Amino acid sequence: MNTLNQKVAIVTGAGSGFGAAIARAYVAAQAKVVLADLRPETAQAVAGELGANAMAVGCDVSRFDQVQAMVRQCVERFGAPDIVVNNAGTTHRNQSMLDVDEETFDRVFNVNVKSIYHMTRAVVPLMKPRKDGVILNVGSVGGIRPRPGLTWYNSSKGAVKVMTKSMAVELAPDGIRVNLISPVMAPTGLLQDFMGVADTDENRARFISTIPLGRMCDPTDVAHVAVFLASQEARFLTGVEMPVDGGRSI
Repeated sequence: MNTLNQKVAIVTGAGSGFGAAIARAYVAAQAKVVLADLRPETAQAVAGELGANAMAVGCDVSRFDQVQAMVRQCVERFGAPDIVVNNAGTTHRNQSMLDVDEETFDRVFNVNVKSIYHMTRAVVPLMKPRKDGVILNVGSVGGIRPRPGLTWYNSSKGAVKVMTKSMAVELAPDGIRVNLISPVMAPTGLLQDFMGVADTDENRARFISTIPLGRMCDPTDVAHVAVFLASQEARFLTGVEMPVDGGRSI
């Protein structure tokens, strides 16, 4: 059984969706978890059900000062982080690439890409002296097998993919493992933007028909992989891209 044995973890975007599922799975695996989210009330709702080993912190991951402050709170409450899950993400609506305005483009890249730059600068100096650490970045099948309508979102996840592999090589001598989880579409708050049409059973069925295993990704599917990749059982895995996609990227 995978156990995280009192490891300290930070999960961003932990107020809902994949992040909330990962936080729940980590606490169940005996980790202490900081749930960071732009909406502190949603993170607090999840942390409240998880007990003393969970703490909610409001954090805009696109701002270095807020990331630094969140990491500082983690250190003060639980200690230096052993595991960081860069899950916070956003998208633009599924539409022509020419219809996405610059402000939206910048927001997508700031939240999906620049946030990892900020987090790395904040946590890697705490991991290096211990020669140990795990960083998990959440990508997308859109970074593996992109389709029209989400060009700039797909590009941001493509950047995360290359960033993960480069980080893995650079940080390996410091004992820090860096891996990528790439889910397919899931019934989360971003679903309607991903589809670009109304969230109806008929429209869901059209997208599900492209997934060989015949359903959307469930947040718990991602959470199980996140527990494994952070565990000692995965201690020889770094730079791995793990599609959690029911065969969609084949």
